[in-house]
Amino acid sequence: MRETADFYSALAPVFHLVYLDWEAAIQRQAADLDAVIREQWGTAGRTLLDAACGVGTQALGLARLGYSVTASDISGSAVERARREAEQRGLAIDFSVADMREVSSRHPRPFDVVIACDNSVPHLLSDADILAAFKQFFRCLRPGGGCIVSVRDYEQEDLSRQQVRPFALRESDGARWIVGQVWDPRPPLYDLTMYIVEDRGEGDCRARAMRSTYYAVGTTKLVDLMGAAGFLNARRLDGRYFQPLIIGTRP
Repeated sequence: MRETADFYSALAPVFHLVYLDWEAAIQRQAADLDAVIREQWGTAGRTLLDAACGVGTQALGLARLGYSVTASDISGSAVERARREAEQRGLAIDFSVADMREVSSRHPRPFDVVIACDNSVPHLLSDADILAAFKQFFRCLRPGGGCIVSVRDYEQEDLSRQQVRPFALRESDGARWIVGQVWDPRPPLYDLTMYIVEDRGEGDCRARAMRSTYYAVGTTKLVDLMGAAGFLNARRLDGRYFQPLIIGTRP
């Protein structure tokens, strides 16, 4: 996971450029997750662990909605930015650095809900590693607590060839930013390179390349692995979030 930590540490200062309006995305994603939590586990689910918080996109919004949020991530730089963003918004969130596969030792208290969103779980490159993380999420939950994982729908992706994916064009901080991705498949994995070009209207541009690897794991496999970790009624939810959700409940 060192590569993953390095990827998000490099991306942390400019992560907001992934979104057209990061503040709006924070609010929208929190509202969507809150609706699912209330629907599945009622209003009792108020203590929440974000096991892959990144720079805080989900944690910030859920804390603003009144959740008691604890959050961790494998990238120390991402956690530092998330902490600063929370302080600027007057939000009390307990942030720390932790690997998804070890979160129960870092966070021994039981939570009502555990989340790992924005395609973070496929950074674990085998079924065994994903199962280990799901077992950790299970241990972090109180009986009756719920788990939410959001992922890219790889069953709908073409991983038979190299792909160039234009991602975003942004105007921010006096510069034009161009964001794109290149996917290099080596099934069942693929290597992703994120390119960010900063153009301040001068002769030269500044370009950054950040690299990571993903496991193109299907949602059917993730549901099976969540069930194998001990969760009841593990299943996929569609149309509730910007990515498919995999959810389950600790008995």
